[in-house]
This record gives sequence, structure tokens and C-alpha cells, in this order.
Amino acid sequence: MAMEAHDIEALIRAAFPQAQITITDLAGDGNHYAAEVIDESFRGLNRVQQQRAVYAALQGKMDGPSGALHALALTTKAPE
Repeated sequence: MAMEAHDIEALIRAAFPQAQITITDLAGDGNHYAAEVIDESFRGLNRVQQQRAVYAALQGKMDGPSGALHALALTTKAPE
């Protein structure tokens, strides 16, 4: 089952309400997206910690071969 960009954004926004979030559908198939998440809460965290926090916000949607979201190229950072 594919996901819509607004569904991905809603999940991320629930965990990071003040974040700047950009979701891009990379293949037009609802399974391959890129996301950029810029949030103050990332300040002081390394990239792995930031990305783990975003993946946790996806509430298992990427888990296993039957996950609703197959691929997410993720860029995270604190605001400049």
C-alpha cells in the first residue's frame, strides 16, 4: 500500500510541529520519497540521531517488506 506525501508530512509534523518539512515524490509510485526536515530539536544531535528521530515519527511505516513506505531519502538539520 503506497503512501501520499501529505501522509508522510503529517506523521513527521506530529513529532516535529515547528519543523520545515519538504517531501518530494522521487518515482511517482507513492513508495520512493525524499524528505528534508529542518528543526531546532536537531541542534546538538549528530545526523544518525536526527534521522532516527524522524524514522521513529513514521511509526513503523517503513518496517519490513510490507511497509507502506519503501524508500525515504532523508536530509535532516538544525536551522542555520
